[in-house]
Amino acid sequence: MCGRTSLFVPPSVLEERFSAEFVTEYVPRYNVAPRQALYAVTGDAPAAIDALEWGLLPGFVEDPTDAPRPINARAETVHEKPYFRDAFAHRRCLVLADGFYEWSGERGTREPYRIQRADGDPFAFAGLWERWSQPGEDPRRTVTIVTTDANDLLAPIHDRMPVVLGAEEERRWLEAGDPEARRALLHPPPSDELEAFPVSTAVNDPSNDTAEVVEPLDTEQRGFDAFTD
Repeated sequence: MCGRTSLFVPPSVLEERFSAEFVTEYVPRYNVAPRQALYAVTGDAPAAIDALEWGLLPGFVEDPTDAPRPINARAETVHEKPYFRDAFAHRRCLVLADGFYEWSGERGTREPYRIQRADGDPFAFAGLWERWSQPGEDPRRTVTIVTTDANDLLAPIHDRMPVVLGAEEERRWLEAGDPEARRALLHPPPSDELEAFPVSTAVNDPSNDTAEVVEPLDTEQRGFDAFTD
């Protein structure tokens, strides 16, 4: 799964990397949690980077206060589940990030890890977005991140991971008309393109949104050598 991300690289780097410009204020974030804003590029506006609320709210929902707000959608069933299939067909997006966090171990003793590209560059998750509105209110635009089986790097930490698109796959995800072509993009990224390392449990609290939460801990103290042999 994916329940926490970050994005703090300079906005100029993001605009150049994704050939898009910010249409909303950019606020660097080290610890983004569900129901907060993720920056995304949608298929409807591929030259714009905007902020969407994390937790999908389909347009058919009558009462948003009592509706599920999934932060992830499984790649294996995203094309058929009622909550996701229309967005999969018509409202795909790139969710921008420079890292994400996952927890390993049993509840109560879980240890957080940060996962990022080995070269430190920003990247995009495969995402779906929706627009929910009612008369007299501004539309709410929401997003979910597609997940798949973990690759060899992540498998010792968690059995699922977000779909990290390759740079050459990003436009295809936004534009592909063939549903099978879209589904073919929903695979784990190569393990050698990512790195994972333990971080402080300070990341457990979303209010800890500072550079300190992305710093690696001493791996010998956390037994991470077993994952990197």
